[in-house]
Amino acid sequence: MGTLAGGNGADRIQGSGQAVVDVLIPALNEEASVGHVLSALPKGNAIGVRRVVVADNGSTDRTAERARNHGALVVHEPRRGYGHACLAAMAAISDDPPDIVVFLDADFSDHPEELPLLTAPIEQDKADFVIGSRTRGTSEPGALLPQARFGNWLACTLMHLIWGVRYTDLGPFRAIRYDALIRMDMTDKTYGWTIEMQIKAALLGLRHAEVPVSYRKRIGQSKVTGTIRGTIGAGVWILGTIGAYALRLRGTR
Repeated sequence: MGTLAGGNGADRIQGSGQAVVDVLIPALNEEASVGHVLSALPKGNAIGVRRVVVADNGSTDRTAERARNHGALVVHEPRRGYGHACLAAMAAISDDPPDIVVFLDADFSDHPEELPLLTAPIEQDKADFVIGSRTRGTSEPGALLPQARFGNWLACTLMHLIWGVRYTDLGPFRAIRYDALIRMDMTDKTYGWTIEMQIKAALLGLRHAEVPVSYRKRIGQSKVTGTIRGTIGAGVWILGTIGAYALRLRGTR
């Protein structure tokens, strides 16, 4: 086990040894699905998954119990917000960090067994940051709702126009080098987590890649695209995040 600092982790990622991977899963009231997610993660030393951290974001059901029963380390973050949960999970691994961090949702809409597709470009030193693109992959009918498709398209188009980077999705299934993640100094606490990461990857000049991933209907109702309030809230927050970083860019010129 090692970090990217000092050479050991970097050497592993460049192919002279096996990279260490930690999986971080934010979860809010996902007792029906989190066990499926954890069971579907690749097993065995060949994959390199060292540990899984589930950040319980104030659940009122048995999410934490189910996650713990399936072998995950559970941390509690009662402050609601996707970013809050992700930051809590990151804090839990900071004392003994991995080489690669994988973020994955707890609703079983993504296919956890596809994790090696995301880590491979980093392990081969072809990318620092990899997004699992649902739009480039195969989606079950009705899984990726029209409002989500439009929001992805709009956000990705704006990022291309402003920063010149090409993305096709804001998908939550993603992998990143630990040292790159720390350099990002992530701050968003709610809906803007994924877009902040993609903008900062562009600002830092990280090598990014997308791999097609499979996507299915989630178990339970989405807290974002499954409600009008969530859809509007996420859309406003994401566009606001893009606008804020665009204004910062303008201010530096």
